[in-house]
Amino acid sequence: MMAESAAGSKRIVREGIAQGGIIHGGDLDAARAAFPGAPEPWLDLSTGINPWPCPLPPIPAEAWARLPGRAAETALREAAAAFYGAPSPDHVLAAGGSQALILVLPRMRPLGTVAVLGPTYAEHAAGWAAAGHRVAGANSLDACDADVVVVVNPNNPDGRIVPSETLLALAERQAARGGWLVVDEAFAEVAPACSVASAAGRPGLVVLRSFGKFFGLAGVRLGFLLGEPALLRDARAAVGPWAVSGPGLAVATAALSDSAWIAATRHRLADAAARFDARLAAAGLRVAGGTSLFRLVDDPRAPGLYDALGRAGVLVRRFDYRPEWLRMGLPADEAAEERVKVAIETFTNRWILRSK
Repeated sequence: MMAESAAGSKRIVREGIAQGGIIHGGDLDAARAAFPGAPEPWLDLSTGINPWPCPLPPIPAEAWARLPGRAAETALREAAAAFYGAPSPDHVLAAGGSQALILVLPRMRPLGTVAVLGPTYAEHAAGWAAAGHRVAGANSLDACDADVVVVVNPNNPDGRIVPSETLLALAERQAARGGWLVVDEAFAEVAPACSVASAAGRPGLVVLRSFGKFFGLAGVRLGFLLGEPALLRDARAAVGPWAVSGPGLAVATAALSDSAWIAATRHRLADAAARFDARLAAAGLRVAGGTSLFRLVDDPRAPGLYDALGRAGVLVRRFDYRPEWLRMGLPADEAAEERVKVAIETFTNRWILRSK
């Protein structure tokens, strides 16, 4: 089933924010305003950002003092192409965050129809709708009949994975109609087998990657667009020169090349997610999906639990379209895990007493 119209899409994806009911991931200022009596420091589990960041390399002084040079940008694109498996650096464009690219892409096509495979996070629908396209949400790929199809893979927030062969077949069909398949692989570092980045350059296929989540360095504000070189030339003109800071180029080039840290972190995240699942289950919650960067809880008591966690100084992510869902990032240590578990058990015990 698809719900259409650009105006309707903007209203749907923004209504929670307009009503003040949904706090965006990572917005601790809004959390403090909503829960003024919560203890400090806050435990922010509202994003899917790795709580154990990649170590920062030495940053040359000239990276701070000079405009970024072409050689540094080329080195980053080479590192990104090698890490993502793209055919060449010419198939990679770096920009100041994947969010910037999400807003650029809709302005690179004539107005048309866009189908976003959902439920997923709101920024894709909002970006295409704001540019004047007719946006529709779809609950299956069979319902995605549009000039542009957007798939988040693995999906946020439920972790749904569409097989790469299915996506490549869809990209071929989109190319035949002069359309695009946009695959947002913001969380694919923890599920590399699902990536279609190696096929970047095929007609109709556009791939987005986010640097900050897996590497735990969201403040760098870096994202990548992978696709045909001609498409990337147009996108480069749209984002403008010096799209990535000199320090950002240095940090990301080193991180993307650190194969030992990458392999160890994949194992560390998987182990931590399994341990957190056990903690959540012991507290009486059902984990319904997610990735090893975040877990999705499905519980009819979720609105009350969200408030209880907020009062305990723990911020998680909730969703206006599925009030029974809560998404939780990984706690950084056992003390943080225990803090979450105690807050959940306190809520559960009070809920049991009230229901008697």
